[in-house]
Amino acid sequence: MKKPELLAPAGNFEKLRYALHYGADGVYCAGKKFGLRAKADNFDLSALAEAVNYVHERDKKIYVTLNMIPHNADLDGLPEYVSELKDLGIDGVIVADPGVFSVVREVAPDLKISVSTQANNTNWRSVAFWHAQGAKRIVLARELGLNEIQEIREKVAPEMEIEIFVHGAMCISYSGRCLLSHYMTGRNSNQGDCAHPCRWKYHLIEETRPDEAFSIEEDATGSFIFNSKDLCLINEIPALMEAGVDSFKIEGRMKSLYYVATVVSAYRSAIDYTYDHPGVTQLDAGYYDELTKVSHRNYTKGFFSGQTTSDDQNYGTGSYTRHYDFVGLVLEYDENTGMALIEQRNKVSIGDEIEIMIPGKGFVKQKIEMMTDNVGVVIESTPHPKMLYYLQMCTSVKPMDILRKQEQV
Repeated sequence: MKKPELLAPAGNFEKLRYALHYGADGVYCAGKKFGLRAKADNFDLSALAEAVNYVHERDKKIYVTLNMIPHNADLDGLPEYVSELKDLGIDGVIVADPGVFSVVREVAPDLKISVSTQANNTNWRSVAFWHAQGAKRIVLARELGLNEIQEIREKVAPEMEIEIFVHGAMCISYSGRCLLSHYMTGRNSNQGDCAHPCRWKYHLIEETRPDEAFSIEEDATGSFIFNSKDLCLINEIPALMEAGVDSFKIEGRMKSLYYVATVVSAYRSAIDYTYDHPGVTQLDAGYYDELTKVSHRNYTKGFFSGQTTSDDQNYGTGSYTRHYDFVGLVLEYDENTGMALIEQRNKVSIGDEIEIMIPGKGFVKQKIEMMTDNVGVVIESTPHPKMLYYLQMCTSVKPMDILRKQEQV
């Protein structure tokens, strides 16, 4: 069994750093143009150059998205941009449109191309087609079950890499090909500006009674009829590794630093455990439990076992569930005193129980017993946003380790 790549989202440089710190093998990000997350911070060329150096110094990979569905005018400047990306030394681009694909092949024939999930590849012949055009990796559509993934792996050339999404938001439309946002708001989801109308509450209107809106209620909050649960395949990592998947991808360039770190850490641990224990078919529940500690919609396995059912939708709310707060980042640690310099992200107080997220080790629980401000004065709490303070630690920590706290019920 080979160990698959763990590919994490990097909406900005800080998230990139934390994705790698918590175990990602590679990151995917976007420049200021041609990507599908226009609302993310994204990277200009100078920031991309810095990111490439940072990633490669750690022997990791960085991929840049060129996955928008362009109109004629959107192609302006694309050849020059591809040339600039090539010169930066990125490890590959992620492309959805055949026209964009052809530009990359012309301008940078040696640059690795991954065909995006936006290209809706659901069968082995389409994967073989893209391989024949020069693609090195395919990001399969989310609408595939394990048996279909296995068949694709068996029927295409072994050097054609297979990548799948294992975690993150699901789209009501086939692999994100949606016109709903553009029609209702003028924001084009296929050009990176989705307004997410699938998460909204809807009413029913009969054609001859346009002024009468009928509620379609599951309960008093209404009904969110397009609203999918979030994908979570952590319990299926052994089966997917056995199937020969080359890369496991996490969705979430718009998500928080804490989200990226937590999800990457959980999947890193699950992959490593599966690799180190050949033949394992069932993972400990703790891996899944970790993923409930981030802001998320209820989880589903999506199409993993075949067709979805009514249980794969959220009918009662378009909101997220969150039970833990991200409370701090370790900036420095003194082994002699056991004190860590912390940047506050949410308030903590003496007596609170926190969890310290340590890469490769899961987490350690600790009760807060002593804190000082940044000049050494003992304090009872940390009420000021992003204040710096010192915390007596129960275990050794490193810069970039994360502190979290369970919300009080």
